[in-house]
Amino acid sequence: MAEFTMELNDEQKEVRDWLHGFAADVIRPAAAEWDEREETPWPVIQEAAKVGIYSLDFYAQQYFDPTGLGIPMAMEELFWGDAGIALSIVGTGLAAVGVLANGTEEQIGTWIPQMYGDANDVKVAAFCSSEPDAGSDVASLRTRAVYDEAKDEWVLDGTKTWATNGGIANVHVVVASVEPELGSKGHASFIVPPGTPGLSQGQKFKKHGIRASHTAEVVLDGVRVPGSCLLGGKEKLDERLARAREKARAGGERVKNAAMATFEASRPAVGAMAVGTARAAYEVALDYAKTREQFGRPIIDNQGVAFQLADMRTQIDAARLLVWRASWMAVNGRPFTAAEGSMSKLFASETAKKVSAQAIQILGGNGYTREYPVERMHRDSTIYTIFEGTSEIQRLVIARTLSGMPIR
Repeated sequence: MAEFTMELNDEQKEVRDWLHGFAADVIRPAAAEWDEREETPWPVIQEAAKVGIYSLDFYAQQYFDPTGLGIPMAMEELFWGDAGIALSIVGTGLAAVGVLANGTEEQIGTWIPQMYGDANDVKVAAFCSSEPDAGSDVASLRTRAVYDEAKDEWVLDGTKTWATNGGIANVHVVVASVEPELGSKGHASFIVPPGTPGLSQGQKFKKHGIRASHTAEVVLDGVRVPGSCLLGGKEKLDERLARAREKARAGGERVKNAAMATFEASRPAVGAMAVGTARAAYEVALDYAKTREQFGRPIIDNQGVAFQLADMRTQIDAARLLVWRASWMAVNGRPFTAAEGSMSKLFASETAKKVSAQAIQILGGNGYTREYPVERMHRDSTIYTIFEGTSEIQRLVIARTLSGMPIR
């Protein structure tokens, strides 16, 4: 087990600086354009693939970093560049985590490479969990998966929403209910291979922020996938369902469902994304406050501005520490006994919203225009308190964990 440390080693610093350079030289110059276009920035993703950032190898190296700091460090730097473009680059990772968390070694080796493609033929993947009537309430999923034993196939029907890369993905990972009476314990995850009949893109959403990231509905109409596309395999699913039936009564053992296993693993990473956006907004505000003069002196000479910047930096550093702690715990098998993963996402996402709003205030009228990036950063920051579990859900998870009570 690696010791928890707040100091990056030489190799990590080298990777951080490399990512920072890519974010500064490639992502930032393209940010405003793709935000306005509201389209997937394929050329930027391809550039990331060419240098090795958008690849299975890079993702695996960071994911399996024994210190746990590889992923949060990478996320912070990329999202410092721009949240929308960065999400287009890393969005495939949520589907990959879904396979890593629930799949067999064979499934991991088969499907994750197909999620990324290569530098000459870039692909993306989508993780499909939320539904029009089931966002935070994952137990209410209506998408059904029915097993056709004669053909050893699963038949999927339903509509997914808020899917990053939904409909344009090469590989879709779909969470569906196989035994509705068990609620969230009756869920399973399925791979939908490229070109599978019955899967189509529904509505593409026009969003407040992260507009360079494709978000859409995914419609599943009689989608048939081989039995081998059930993540973890049928034997493992049958065993889990049997345990869930036995423990269905109140006070029984908790059995994690497929979606929750994915979200739990990814929450610190989302916190790191928020830290990157918050840091970017803070740096713009700090530079502006040093150079903008009013009444014959830089505005940072005023306590009202300087104290805001002091608070912004303090909150950013505190958020990063929570993210790093949770990331280290996850990689080293330490249980989240106080919901540390949710703590990190909650605090970091709220910090991003607050800091980016303060940055606009410091820039005044300029901050409210698209001539300066803090306006976009503030729009982008809003998503962190919503996706992969709202702030309210994070507080619920933390409160339930601390109290041991079924708080509603």
